[in-house]
Amino acid sequence: MSRNNEKPAPLRLDKWLWCARFYKTRSIAAEALKTGKVMINGDRAKPSKIVEPGDMLNIRKGPYPYAITVLALAKSRKSATDVSLLYEESPESMIERELLASQLKAEAAMSPPSKGRPSKKDRRSIIKFKNSD
Repeated sequence: MSRNNEKPAPLRLDKWLWCARFYKTRSIAAEALKTGKVMINGDRAKPSKIVEPGDMLNIRKGPYPYAITVLALAKSRKSATDVSLLYEESPESMIERELLASQLKAEAAMSPPSKGRPSKKDRRSIIKFKNSD
């Protein structure tokens, strides 16, 4: 049997997410799977779930949603340029993420800049204000 006809070795979902650079470590990827931030084919998955080419993944990373299709498996972590060969993101997902990013940027621009942590004098005035009934 030639190498081209062989089925790729099975790969755990947490390892694939790490190889595809969605998460910095496998333990972070496993935690995201346990907390339901990653769905495979519409269902919650355990970190040990086997991923195969053609699987649909919905990943929520921070406020940003990703809807991707797995194209290939990788045995080790890939470079940022090679990662694009492992999955394909849906155009709707890209548009939704860009729209959300622009909304968050607009909200941040409208909020007043904070000076950081209040000084001792500021804290005392806040406490005095809260306690004045």
